[in-house]
Amino acid sequence: MSELVRKNYPELGEVKAPYVHSVRHGNTLYISGLTAFGTPAQHQGIAEQAEEIFSQIRKIIAAEGADFSSLIKVTIFITSFSEVNALREVLYRNYGDHLPASSLVEVSRLFSPDLSVEIETIFAL
Repeated sequence: MSELVRKNYPELGEVKAPYVHSVRHGNTLYISGLTAFGTPAQHQGIAEQAEEIFSQIRKIIAAEGADFSSLIKVTIFITSFSEVNALREVLYRNYGDHLPASSLVEVSRLFSPDLSVEIETIFAL
């Protein structure tokens, strides 16, 4: 069995809940659902929150020696489809030519009422 490496990234802030930012299993990196919580984007729209999340993802994958060309799967939770076009623009800009398998799910709310999007990802390493 491949070793599991559970890791937090100090530049993303302290985790105060029962999870880690990422788990690496063999050549696969699973990144927990990330939000804009605790950042200036927390109180902005879905596009700004998503850009903040992609900034966090870039920090993680850079630390792991990867980039968006190795993105496999994305799961996105949103609290409303009203801003979905703005979100799609952010997604296309960040994915570039590396479109992943994807799920987009509307939920009634996230853990803070200011948050409108949470994104989790899986990368090949």
